[in-house]
Amino acid sequence: MKKIALIAIISLLIYSCTTDNKSKLEKLKKQHDEITQQIKDLELIIAKENGKDTSKVAIVAVADLKAEEFKHYLEVQGKIDGEQNVTVSPKMMGVVTSIDVNEGESVKKGQVLAQIDDAVIKQSLATLDSSLVFATNLYNKQKRLWDQKIGSEVQYLTAKNTKEGLENQIKSIKEQMAMAKIVAPIDGTIEEIPIKVGQTVTPGVTTAFRVVNLAKVKVMAEIAEAYSAKLKTGNDVEISFPDLDKDITSKISFASKYINTINRTFTIEVRLNNDDEEYRANMIAVVKINDYSADSAITIPVNVIQKMNDSSYVYIAEKDKTNKYIAKKVKVKLGQTYNGYSEVLEGLKEGDKLISSGYQNLEDGQALKF
Repeated sequence: MKKIALIAIISLLIYSCTTDNKSKLEKLKKQHDEITQQIKDLELIIAKENGKDTSKVAIVAVADLKAEEFKHYLEVQGKIDGEQNVTVSPKMMGVVTSIDVNEGESVKKGQVLAQIDDAVIKQSLATLDSSLVFATNLYNKQKRLWDQKIGSEVQYLTAKNTKEGLENQIKSIKEQMAMAKIVAPIDGTIEEIPIKVGQTVTPGVTTAFRVVNLAKVKVMAEIAEAYSAKLKTGNDVEISFPDLDKDITSKISFASKYINTINRTFTIEVRLNNDDEEYRANMIAVVKINDYSADSAITIPVNVIQKMNDSSYVYIAEKDKTNKYIAKKVKVKLGQTYNGYSEVLEGLKEGDKLISSGYQNLEDGQALKF
C-alpha cells in the first residue's frame, strides 16, 4: 500500500513539473518576442537621434482602402432531390406475376405497375358471387311474402342479413384484389425496379418501385449545428452546379428544427423549378449561404496580415514630418474572413494606404518608396 502511494506521489510531481515547464517556456517565448521588438524600436530611435539613417528605403506597393459591402458565405455540398420522390411498396404479401412498366417510363397516378398473384382471391370471389345470387333470390322471395304479410319476420330478416353479409364479403374481397395491384402513387418517371417476376414481396419491407417527379426539385444540404441560430427560412443562397457549369441565386425554403444526434447537423432545402428538366436526382450542388453581411466594411487580403503573440497587425504607408512616406505598424481587430479577405473591425479606416507588397521585412518607421 505504501509503494502504491509513493508511486502516485512521484507521478503527480512529474506531471506538475512538466506542466510548469511548459508554462514557463510559453512565458519566456512571449517575453523574447516583446524584448526583440523593443530592441528594434530603440535602435531605430537612437539612430535617428544621432542623425544616422541606418534603414534602407523599402520598395513597396500600396492599396488605398475604401469601405465596401462585405458578405460572408457558408459553403456546403448538397444534392438534388425530386420534390416528389417516393418508393412504392406492395399492400399485400404474395408472388409477383407481372411487371407492366420499364425503368425510365413515364406513368400516371393510379396506373398499374405490377400484379401480385390473386388466383386464390378470385376463386373466393367466384364462390361468393354464386352464393350471392342464391341469397338474393331467396331474399327477394321472402321480401315479397313479407310485403303480403305472409311468413315470419325472422325468415325475412334472416334472408336479408345473409344477402347483405355476402355483399360485404364480396366488397372486402374486391378490396383485397385491388391491393394485389401495385399502382403509381404520383405522376412521374420510373427510376428503379428492384423486384422481379416470381419474387415474393412483403408490405412495408419490399421496395417494388421508385417513382420520381422532377417537374419541381429541391436542393438538400446538411448544415452544422453551430449555424442553427443563423440560418432561417428566407436566407439568401447561391447555388453552383459543377456538372452544368451553372450558378443561380435563391432563398432557403425550409430549415429543419431537428438536429441529427449522430452527426449534429440539420437539413435545409431550396426549392427550384425544373421546367427544362436539366436537374437530375442526386446531382451535386454547392450551396453558398449568406450568413453575415456588412453594408460598409474595410476589408484587406488575408496574406498581408501578420501575427505576433495573440495580436494581428499590418503595415500602412504614412507621411512623416518631412512629408515622406514611412511604414507604420498598426494592430487590427479582425471580423469574418471569406474568399481570401478579412473584415477589419478596428485599426484601419477608409483612405489608409495599406502596404500590399514588400511588407515581409518592414520595420516600423522605415522609409518607403512606391
